[in-house]
Amino acid sequence: MEELAQDKLDLISKIIKNDKKFVNNEDLYEDFFNETCKRSFLIAKNVNSEATLSTYLRRIASTAILNVLKENGRLRRTKQGYKPTKEVSLETITPEHVDYSQVVIHYEAVDFDDTPEDIVVKKEILKQVQENLYRINDEEPEKNYLHLYKLRYENGLTQKEIAQEMGLSQSEVCKRLFRLLEKIKQAFN
Repeated sequence: MEELAQDKLDLISKIIKNDKKFVNNEDLYEDFFNETCKRSFLIAKNVNSEATLSTYLRRIASTAILNVLKENGRLRRTKQGYKPTKEVSLETITPEHVDYSQVVIHYEAVDFDDTPEDIVVKKEILKQVQENLYRINDEEPEKNYLHLYKLRYENGLTQKEIAQEMGLSQSEVCKRLFRLLEKIKQAFN
């Protein structure tokens, strides 16, 4: 059987080590790696785009890690999804029953609020985007750039939904959005 190229093996290793389920399960690395390689062999051999390959490998690695953890009795399925078997509800713990040597504490990353300087910069950028958007719309009113922008970025409609709303083809909506973003980028240069 053929082997995967070293760069693809390194990418698989990196993806596994960056998966949040890898933490506290480092001893199962070889199993994670082997299972991921086995599941991704054909894709890794046939996909040439690095971004596409990376996306596929993340999904494959995540599934492989889940399967290895389940096989090793480290995950159990609950109504809320998969939970580590070591995880115990705080309500069921009483001080005399706690073995603190087995307690693992996970901290979520803290997202600090923007500094006042960041807020001012963001407001200035948004103001420039708004001014340029109105100018671009005034230069080519038949393109309805302002309406297109509002539907896409304020209302969150898909290109298909915008096409139906504006009576255009989806490809035309895509072209106009692309042109609009290019014009706004040029305005910043």
